[in-house]
Amino acid sequence: MPGKNTKEHYRSICREIRRHNHLYHTLDAPEISDAEYDRLFKELLDIEQRHPELITPDSPSHQVGAPIAEKFSPARHAIPMLSLKNVKSEEEFREFDTSLRKTFLAREEEIDYVCEMKLDGVAVELTYRHGRLTSASTRGDGLVGEEITENIRTIASIPNNLSAPAPELLDIRGEIFIQLEEFRKLNRVQEEKGERTFANPRNAAAGSLRQLDAAVTAQRPLAIFCYGNGRWSDASHGTQLEALQKMADLGLPVNLEETVKVRGTEGVIDHFHKLLKRRDSLPFEIDGMVVKVNDISLQSELGELSRTPRWAVAFKFPPRQETTVVERVGLQVGRTGAITPVAHLHPVNVSGVTVSRASLHNWDEIARLNLHVGDHVVVERAGDVIPDVVRVLVEKRTGLEQPIPMPQTCPECGGEVLKKPDEVVPRCANPHCPAQTVERIKHFVSRNAMDIEGLGARQLSQLISLGKVETIADLYRLTKEDLFDMERMGDVLAEKLLNAIEQSKKQPLSRFLFGLGIRHVGAHTARTLARRFDSIETLAESDIESLKAIHEIGDKVAESLADFFGDPAQLMLLQQLHRLGVNPAPERVVQQGGSLSGKTVVITGTLEQIPRKEAEELVERLGGRASGSVSKKTDYVVAGPGAGSKLAKAEKLGIEILTEEAFLAMTGEEPT
Repeated sequence: MPGKNTKEHYRSICREIRRHNHLYHTLDAPEISDAEYDRLFKELLDIEQRHPELITPDSPSHQVGAPIAEKFSPARHAIPMLSLKNVKSEEEFREFDTSLRKTFLAREEEIDYVCEMKLDGVAVELTYRHGRLTSASTRGDGLVGEEITENIRTIASIPNNLSAPAPELLDIRGEIFIQLEEFRKLNRVQEEKGERTFANPRNAAAGSLRQLDAAVTAQRPLAIFCYGNGRWSDASHGTQLEALQKMADLGLPVNLEETVKVRGTEGVIDHFHKLLKRRDSLPFEIDGMVVKVNDISLQSELGELSRTPRWAVAFKFPPRQETTVVERVGLQVGRTGAITPVAHLHPVNVSGVTVSRASLHNWDEIARLNLHVGDHVVVERAGDVIPDVVRVLVEKRTGLEQPIPMPQTCPECGGEVLKKPDEVVPRCANPHCPAQTVERIKHFVSRNAMDIEGLGARQLSQLISLGKVETIADLYRLTKEDLFDMERMGDVLAEKLLNAIEQSKKQPLSRFLFGLGIRHVGAHTARTLARRFDSIETLAESDIESLKAIHEIGDKVAESLADFFGDPAQLMLLQQLHRLGVNPAPERVVQQGGSLSGKTVVITGTLEQIPRKEAEELVERLGGRASGSVSKKTDYVVAGPGAGSKLAKAEKLGIEILTEEAFLAMTGEEPT
């Protein structure tokens, strides 16, 4: 029988896991890393295995997630959305495989498995009736989730209507996520707005998905991969792989290109190591590999436990965490004056990469962590995003640690620092702060703004230090002689850079607006404004009320625009740019009844005459839809050199395949 200490320890772990479940699933505010949670949960399972008499019906080992938040309506899952058992080593997976074959299936021959990427996102269920999306919900506690239908409808990659022939009833399970590059952009926008940044892509996806205002969700870069199903009224597939293919044929986003069938344990382990090597090069965050028995009849035979299916596991990657010391905290000044703290760490190797800095986001985050200079901390690296401080090891304090005060003056110019009551970021109030100037110019020339190739951070730093550039207008005054003063700048490079600067004068209005760095005006808002106004002059003449009347333009954006265009210094800058020949082109609008109206086009391989992004914009402009995956509803596949599985699938489905030349001829346009 367990002793008193064991009982108390068990109850304590149960309480702690329930608290972390609530923080993670309901509040989207986890306090510990996934690796720490997994260790805590494993300790719970170990105790329950040794002392089954301690297990109660409400044990966390019997639950999937957490109860739903009161602000959402409940949505009961017709078939429970189960969690997955974790395995963390080759030995554990071999034990899982042996258990399936010998204990439950009584067979010696090896099993065919399907290996899928385990995205670090938010699980949802989509219900389609007669091919039409009728409802959507989160996982919740596995039995009852949160009804989020209107938010789900804002995600462009989720079809409202399935391709025919669609089943009468279909429940689709998928993972909502945010790509790493989009996550970085989102946090930059949050910082510009003076709002709280997100700790990681998973938190950002969860927070975006669970908004009470669907308009907020619509502005977030959410994506989905579908991986399973609940009810399927006319299911005829016999394998997991066939089910995924049918989902893709219905027009649902499925990560088929990264899903493979393998034979037996060695096939699974071999693929696991291949995927682990690719982890840091992927555009989204994954924390392991999901392994499923491919044969659906075997899945049914194996069945489920209260919390997990017997026929699938999550083969988790090693945690990307290490312990180190915060040696000092540096301050960075952004283009809007936002001052952000960065922890400078004693260098430590985290999953093969030497880490010496970590993001602290803002002083609210510093307070939440209770962080001091000199603290021992746990840092976690996620993809190529700057590492985060996950936890402070308070028990290692010596008393010599120093608090981290909010700055009273700008670390770059010494100017006054202000913090508005409704913002989490302090800002330098000096609009002429040199650090802000440098960051504004970097932003102006960046890829998503004026896209001046060859003007990177190193080149700009040289030009600024040489006194050649003080404002963005100075870029258009540069001469070849000015450029020759830079390091390793020859005649050919100088000519190329001047040509790139000249070409940028005709960028679309949306890019110019975004490049100006107006607070609260991100790329999406810039496109919205550019579709409404045909020039920067007409936008500058608009009053706050007329700006607020535009769909998706709120009070903050309207006030920020009015402040910008009401500033004599900014108006003088715009006049200078106009005199220097910077005349942004009116935004290209979608053509009603364009040559690709209602058509779905997939572009694959390397295009030689037009960049892929420009080709996709062309499709959208002509009324079509640029898709990233091939299905029965695809109308055309534009295939360039190096086209692979998408081309093969298009040929199999009998979809019309176009060369780049045929595509350009069809659109009636030449590359710009």
